[in-house]
Amino acid sequence: MVHVLKSTRPITEKEINREWHLIDVNGKVVGREVPRIVELLQGKHKVTYAPYLDMGDNVVVINVKGVKMTGKKEQEKEYLYYSGYQGGQKTVTFKRMKIEKPGEIIRHAVTGMLPKNKLRDKRLARLHVYEGDVHPFADKFSK
Repeated sequence: MVHVLKSTRPITEKEINREWHLIDVNGKVVGREVPRIVELLQGKHKVTYAPYLDMGDNVVVINVKGVKMTGKKEQEKEYLYYSGYQGGQKTVTFKRMKIEKPGEIIRHAVTGMLPKNKLRDKRLARLHVYEGDVHPFADKFSK
């Protein structure tokens, strides 16, 4: 359902229509897919987009075990974490992250691309990442 505004009045929270999008990233490059995911989470693809409202859609990302990087990034990319304690900085390579927590690759990239504001946590809550192609939202996509 597409909501068409007849005047130039701003959209309200009650008029926001959230859709569900299924994205399969098996064999695809992280840097090519993540901007599309971020655009859907923000709602920038909608005609009624307003930057001060959270109007994005729900995004389900499947098959993240098969995601790729270009160039030498598969061997050289590192993710940094810091525990808050002295000497608590940890590094994890892309290869190790892909084996242990492949969903964190997509989540980390999306988090970095979203604007750092009050709407960020709400948008990230609508991102659902799964290692395989089995997910609990199958009924949302049957049309």
